[in-house]
Amino acid sequence: MELLGARDRLLRAGRELFGAYGYAHTGVEELCARAKVPGHVFQQEFLSREVLLMALYDEVATHGLRAAENALMAEGMEDCSTAERVRLLFAAYVKAVTEDRCAARVAFVEVLGVSREVDNHLATWRAMWIEFLTSEAERAVRRGEAEPSDHKVTVTVLNHAVDELMAHHGRRPRQVDAEWLTDELTRLSLAMILPS
Repeated sequence: MELLGARDRLLRAGRELFGAYGYAHTGVEELCARAKVPGHVFQQEFLSREVLLMALYDEVATHGLRAAENALMAEGMEDCSTAERVRLLFAAYVKAVTEDRCAARVAFVEVLGVSREVDNHLATWRAMWIEFLTSEAERAVRRGEAEPSDHKVTVTVLNHAVDELMAHHGRRPRQVDAEWLTDELTRLSLAMILPS
């Protein structure tokens, strides 16, 4: 039998309820009932629904970032072309962040427009991704596969496109599959970073 602590049970309840019914339509009482914990335990663990929502986002974002980093550290990746690296990076990321449909919906749809605090939290993650992807663009320049330019601006635009495509998936997971997402993210990235 699976034995989870109160925090893990609340995370699971948040993932399931926010993913199925939406953040705006799920109260603390419902979360506590699903997790089988009293209200004071919720307050001890998360303080608010927003804090729980950000913790759920962090789980998905961390999983995606680690998958992308692991893909780039795989054997032979240093010799890959930029086009192949980008495809493998996005394939790993998309697989990681879409494997749990409810978690993907929470991370890419339910977090949108909740509050300034949540927006600031997402902006911190966005800045980290921009640095990560900018370093890939700069690698392409060093290899002679991309033109020197202010890739940080390009990657910032790309990052917003990634967010939009992932939200599109979160709303329609049966219509927007992982392979399509990988293809689109790869196509957009290469169009923006590599010369035609």
